[in-house]
Amino acid sequence: MNSKSNLDFNEVINRHNTNSVKYDAAAKMGKPSNLIPLWVADMDFKAPKEVIDAMKERSEHGIFGYTDAISESYFNAVQNWMIKHHQWTPQKEWLVMTPSIVNAICVAIRTLTEVGDSIIVQQPVYHPFAESILTNQRNLVVNPLVYTDGTYQIDFEDFERKIVENQVKMFILCNPHNPVGRVWSKEDLTKLGDLCVKHDVIVVADEIHADFVYEDFGNKHVVFSDLKPEYLNRTITCTAPSKSFNLAGLQQSNIFIANEVIRENFKKELVRMGLGNPNVMGFVACQAAYEHGESWLKALKAYLVENIRFIEGFLEEKLPEVKLIRPQGTYLLWLDFSALGLTPAELNSFIAEKAGLWLNSGTMFGVGGEGFQRMNITYPKSTLEKALNQLYNAVRMRVANT
Repeated sequence: MNSKSNLDFNEVINRHNTNSVKYDAAAKMGKPSNLIPLWVADMDFKAPKEVIDAMKERSEHGIFGYTDAISESYFNAVQNWMIKHHQWTPQKEWLVMTPSIVNAICVAIRTLTEVGDSIIVQQPVYHPFAESILTNQRNLVVNPLVYTDGTYQIDFEDFERKIVENQVKMFILCNPHNPVGRVWSKEDLTKLGDLCVKHDVIVVADEIHADFVYEDFGNKHVVFSDLKPEYLNRTITCTAPSKSFNLAGLQQSNIFIANEVIRENFKKELVRMGLGNPNVMGFVACQAAYEHGESWLKALKAYLVENIRFIEGFLEEKLPEVKLIRPQGTYLLWLDFSALGLTPAELNSFIAEKAGLWLNSGTMFGVGGEGFQRMNITYPKSTLEKALNQLYNAVRMRVANT
């Protein structure tokens, strides 16, 4: 493609009246319409122009029938991306496509566990993990992350004890971790993997944020299933272009399952759930993104590093009451508001009513989320400046009145 990608991340784009969950669902969700929405994890940036052009070209064909077959060009684009960016070589026969990673998690739960079985997660963590477990009538087991000295660690003793005590069948791994921003090290992942092998626990690895690991801060993503053959044999690796290229609404995820028995049972459950055919535009967009989106993503990550540094400096200088957990990965900031001394309900009201912002309440992510809020930073800097100034004014007024 000869087109030049969209690299102006300072452009403010009006997303109202586009059926956007972020902008058009405020009333439905009981929120004032004038809040700055920094919550749901999609971006306020246009996708790469190469992706838009590919969808335009496909739309000119004019026929949008059922799509299923995985072409060589599609798989090559996906595989080449994984090889170049994550030093991992998935095989074509491992690939199963689903509309989203949450779909894949639900299918995995229904395929590999029974009603009443225990599944372990590490909270605070992406809230659909717990919802998927409980909705499917499984037992939620929590191995809480340990927050010390401004970062998070894994309690491996608790992890193993909970597995044994609850006869855990499945572990849902989040790496990079949403919302706390940790990128788990090879050593951390190996400890977790060895315990899962020891106790015969299946692993569902959500690696959707793998492309958002900040090398500028000295971090590197490690594909869990690639560490040892015995991990590969018991892992469902969940990937998607949706976070990387702002394509969530196109409903295209690439799930890799090396174990043939698990893979075939997973496919059967997909059919039972009526999730057999992918979105044709998701197919097109994913291939175009992986073939032509590298320069766009590189520029975006550089822009986000500057956003992080700006927010970090602003908080240190003007809002020391709010602590940033510097992210190693993801474009979601985990902010500690505990110094304000507010209950979770009071904090939510303060953020919305006094600061005029819409963030994600930390409590939605489970154990350890109290006193925290999650903030999306994929916005033009001018939007973030406005949001931070509103937060500053609200906090200063509160401090002055207490």
